[in-house]
Amino acid sequence: MGVLENKRRARLFYKYLSQVYDRVNPFIWNEEMREEAIGMLDIDEDDRVLDVGCGTGFATEGLLERTENVHGLDQSVHQMEKAWAKLGKHDPVQFARGDAERLPYQTDSFDVIWSSGSIEYWPHPVAALREFRRVVKPGGQVLVVGPNNPKSSIAQKVADAIMLFYDDEEADRMFSEAGYEEIEHRLMGPAHKPNIAIVTVARAPE
Repeated sequence: MGVLENKRRARLFYKYLSQVYDRVNPFIWNEEMREEAIGMLDIDEDDRVLDVGCGTGFATEGLLERTENVHGLDQSVHQMEKAWAKLGKHDPVQFARGDAERLPYQTDSFDVIWSSGSIEYWPHPVAALREFRRVVKPGGQVLVVGPNNPKSSIAQKVADAIMLFYDDEEADRMFSEAGYEEIEHRLMGPAHKPNIAIVTVARAPE
């Protein structure tokens, strides 16, 4: 388990990263990538969507272009303060502080769940994915964006010492173990790192 796959350390990390996050993020996860990933989802204008690990609200802004019923959850209040400054604290997004592994929502609450840049910090990814499946409606979609495994074995060891990196085979295993169907993966990235991110979308069983 990487050093940042620890909730206390991750919160401390984001306390400082939140100061520069929106300036750094476009070099790793930009608007074009966000829109391509959102295009993998079937979002209707009246769907209820949850953004887990919403951070400063970058993905939340894109989701609001598809539906007005968006909820954002993050464990870092410092990250959410940046989102509140952009979007307001209560409207149009309903924000909550919480844990991906223990979502503060009722079963079958959402039509779609999105999570980008969060899975790499989860101590127990399969447990979190099962929790997503609990709160998404039967047949609903779940999309997760995470860091693709580096090709170099040395880089892999360094990366894994910090946080979770994985490939499509590992993503298949995690989503299958969590009980999903119709699992699809797509690699994305900016021009200088075209395969830096792995995007997985799947459906909860009907």
